[in-house]
Amino acid sequence: MTDRLTLAATLTGPDRPGITAALMGAIAGLGTEVLDLEQVLVRGQVTIAVLLGSLPEDLDTLEDRLAGTCARLGYRLSIDEGVGDNPPRARRVVVSLLGRPLRATHLAEAGRVIAEHGGTIDRIRRLSRTPMTTLEFIVSGTDVDRLRPALAATAAETGFDVSVSPAGLSRQGRRLVVMDVDSTLIQDEVIELLAAHAGREAEVAAVTEAAMRGELDFAASLHHRVAALAGLPESILADVRAAVRLTPGARTLVATLRDLGFAVGVVSGGFLEVVAPLAAELGITHVHANSLEVADGVLTGRVAGPVVDRAAKAETLRRFAAAEGLPLSRTVAIGDGANDLDMLAAAGLGIAFNAKPAVRASADTALSLPHLDAVLYLLGFSREEVEDAAAARAASVG
Repeated sequence: MTDRLTLAATLTGPDRPGITAALMGAIAGLGTEVLDLEQVLVRGQVTIAVLLGSLPEDLDTLEDRLAGTCARLGYRLSIDEGVGDNPPRARRVVVSLLGRPLRATHLAEAGRVIAEHGGTIDRIRRLSRTPMTTLEFIVSGTDVDRLRPALAATAAETGFDVSVSPAGLSRQGRRLVVMDVDSTLIQDEVIELLAAHAGREAEVAAVTEAAMRGELDFAASLHHRVAALAGLPESILADVRAAVRLTPGARTLVATLRDLGFAVGVVSGGFLEVVAPLAAELGITHVHANSLEVADGVLTGRVAGPVVDRAAKAETLRRFAAAEGLPLSRTVAIGDGANDLDMLAAAGLGIAFNAKPAVRASADTALSLPHLDAVLYLLGFSREEVEDAAAARAASVG
């Protein structure tokens, strides 16, 4: 194939039914082989690129038929005669760019960094337009370890979100997705909701914020905060469960992952008394969190059992993966605070979601937009596929 004469034709014009049939019908009797065919549609304008081999001796006939068909359709035609097919592309990675809005400045900076690290953009497709724009680049000639930190730094400076992950089979098949709960799966910090009932919300919130920034030992800070809850009636837990607000897109994310057959888990430095019912409502089967000690129907101000700290979260990820028979390379972890750092590092893909600066800087990928279902775009699924899955789910229930 490397020394065979080939012909590349590019057609551009208004989209309408029957374009491919007309194009191929025009050259069907010439014995021509179709080596490659791609089509892109942007706001009603279609571009079709076709690579042809096994060309007839009389190339003029082939080119005249293509030109005549394009003239009848009102299409522009470009023809390039050459040799061979596309060269093999080695060291491929997937780069996902997200923004609301995604500006030309963002793409210019991303393209510059990719080029500086030896990468070539082979293909681009749009995965979503709302609530954010997501573009997926297939890039060759570079690797994840080199490109990821450079693009992450540029994204933070320029104001967009980016993910860099290996291409190929590593993006296919079943995965385990494990999420933090407070300020990730939900918008709230449960311990602060509880502390509000004790009149100590501001005090507890300040400690929580410092702990999530990594300025305090998590276990020690949790014991300090839970002590503020001493004396609250156990019935308060039901009130807090009712007050919890899911993060936008959380229900869509979990439901779509379950449609795909993915395993989903939550691991929390919060409390099982709130987390477990929430997980059950969403259909999440893997759950691990702290437990509050209760005596005579009253919170004692102590944690029952070992604290779920950053090391415990990473170990829980490993345990969930083992239970599902999946390697860590097929796991995704999502979190926002310093308590999530070990889990994010252990996962095949660690995603910092609206995270503290130290967490954002350490994670594989950072999302700064408030929609948790954007994680689906990082896994390669489009908005249309997510909406189709939701429609099918609704139809099956109805």
